[in-house]
Amino acid sequence: MLNFLFQRIITYWQKLFIFKFANQSRSISIVPIKFTGTFITGLCLSLLFAACTANNASNITTVSANNSTQSKASVVRIGYQKSAILLKSKGLLEKRLQPEGVSVEWNEFPAGPQLLEAMNVGSIDFGHTGESPPIFAQAADAAITYIAGIIPSPANSAILVPKNSDIKTVNDLKGKKIAFQKGSSAHYLLVQILEKNGLKYSDIQPIYLPPADARAAFVKGSIDAWSIWDPFYAAAEKSADARVLIDGTGINKQGGYYLASRKFANQQPEIIKAILEEIQNTEQWSDKNRNEVAATLSPILGIDLETMQRSTNRRKFGIRPITPELITLQQEVADKFYELKLIPKAIDVKEAMLTPAQYAAFAPKNP
Repeated sequence: MLNFLFQRIITYWQKLFIFKFANQSRSISIVPIKFTGTFITGLCLSLLFAACTANNASNITTVSANNSTQSKASVVRIGYQKSAILLKSKGLLEKRLQPEGVSVEWNEFPAGPQLLEAMNVGSIDFGHTGESPPIFAQAADAAITYIAGIIPSPANSAILVPKNSDIKTVNDLKGKKIAFQKGSSAHYLLVQILEKNGLKYSDIQPIYLPPADARAAFVKGSIDAWSIWDPFYAAAEKSADARVLIDGTGINKQGGYYLASRKFANQQPEIIKAILEEIQNTEQWSDKNRNEVAATLSPILGIDLETMQRSTNRRKFGIRPITPELITLQQEVADKFYELKLIPKAIDVKEAMLTPAQYAAFAPKNP
């Protein structure tokens, strides 16, 4: 059997060499190729070893993939922002996952871009952002995946100016310094508001600052306006002498997203399903108990109760599935940022989406 295999390999290599040289030039004469026994033996053994190794590697990969799919993670690392801390404060997810032997690790971020940077480097598994951070992350080749949509709250984000500012209309923003977190929902809100009022993005001076630094700059008077979301927005109204120039009502129709690393989404659909169900339960409870939500979050966030109530009352609660309509809206965001040369390349948001079957597998049950 082994001699037969050796002979077949010899014949194959002779034909291969003749064909290769014959096609390189007609002027090259074909010389019979002599193979020594040592060369043939080494060649055959090498090929046999490579074939066996490939087969074994394939088997190992298959088994590993199956095992990783079947084995449940022992901890889920969730990134959150101050605007959505209620799930953490109530401890419901921990209670839900504890019987499964899964613990929850919470990591706070000032805004969505920082959260997705952490997700890309493997520091967290799951989190939420506005519509813009996933676009910038995907343009940077981050391995992130859209999990579910967040119902938009148009009134909970706005462009603020100092109370005594001479800026009275959106057109007055021309040439002004406007602070916002680059790649955030506040960034896209500003872009939309400018275009709706006939201004270009190049008409303003963008100042890229995270919320805390932007507030400091706003109070100091080193910027002219600030595009921001709640609860920072509500806090600035109360204690930073801020005046609302315009909010997102009638403009911000996108909402945000819950996202996961691609690896976590593929390997832990049961945990994602549990997370989404607890989020949905918390959102439904919050919508009916707004005063209690404000009372719970006020001491946690260090915001007075009145300000927290204002922020809570203008928020819409709920999550929604990833639909073709939502994908179309998100693609518009991506196209706009590319048009403005704010991302380095055009992207297809569908490449960061899962299959309909995957979404169906962890979709929360209807109430």
